[in-house]
Amino acid sequence: MRLGIGYDIHRLIPTIKRESIFLGGIAIPCYYRIQAHSDGDVLLHALTDACLGALALGDIGQWFSDTDPKNSGRSSTEFLKIVLQEIHKYGYQVKQVDSNVFLEEPKLAPHHDEIRQNMAKVLEIELTQISLKAKTMEGLGPVGERKAISAQVIVQLQELADK
Repeated sequence: MRLGIGYDIHRLIPTIKRESIFLGGIAIPCYYRIQAHSDGDVLLHALTDACLGALALGDIGQWFSDTDPKNSGRSSTEFLKIVLQEIHKYGYQVKQVDSNVFLEEPKLAPHHDEIRQNMAKVLEIELTQISLKAKTMEGLGPVGERKAISAQVIVQLQELADK
């Protein structure tokens, strides 16, 4: 068994028109966009970092540089899938995910199940192995002031059964 922790934060930019931000690979409608080189999915970025950290393979910035033009606007789901292939090469798979998303808005409750289902699908694990919690910051700091969104993930890896 291996454990990893990941964290990510991105600046939120208010918009006049309704747009979407990505969380867990799902487009969430809101009046914000995320300032990022890729799609800015803080939840999948934190999950990718946690997976890399569990095997001491560096961090998302080392694997998918924000100075590389091919990563511009790129889907965070792609990043995660590449890292999952790598951890499988090392003889591991994701066993459990526990995650926190820190934001004031949009509210995640209407999207909670869809996000978990998408994460389970990408990770090829059961829905019961994915925990997702949304937390406000009670108006404190950049997240509380609606200037940022962040996520924290802990992941447990287990050895592949056929290893």
